[in-house]
Amino acid sequence: MTTVFATPDELLSAVGRDLGTTEWVAIEQDRIDQFAEATGDHQWIHVDPTAAADGPFGATIAHGYLTLAITNLFLPELMRVDGVSMGINYGANKVRFPQPVVVGSRIRATAIVTEAQEINGGVQVVVTITVEIEGQNKPACVVESVSRFLR
Repeated sequence: MTTVFATPDELLSAVGRDLGTTEWVAIEQDRIDQFAEATGDHQWIHVDPTAAADGPFGATIAHGYLTLAITNLFLPELMRVDGVSMGINYGANKVRFPQPVVVGSRIRATAIVTEAQEINGGVQVVVTITVEIEGQNKPACVVESVSRFLR
């Protein structure tokens, strides 16, 4: 269920708030191949199932940056801010990839509002997103995602 903030100002008192959990998303070879095509990263560990079968993970794995990019799919499922003229991705403070996502895995995200501050014309918020891999103990990605919501 999406957490809805009626205005950007509500984010200022939301530090520490758990935003819940997204639905699962399957990471299939087609998605990995499309990301490779878009980025030019055709390393065998991502795009060659035959070679990857003999590699360290026994199959192809998603690019770390693909996993990071999917957090942009997850964020609107976790939170929505109404009463804005514009919301923008401002960047990331810290990104880590503790465990690779093997093809055929399912991932989902949890998130917590970790910082919020007034900026000129709106509010800047940091949401720490943790991407989980179904059946695994370590997360695939942990990112401090920075967004700006302008009034």
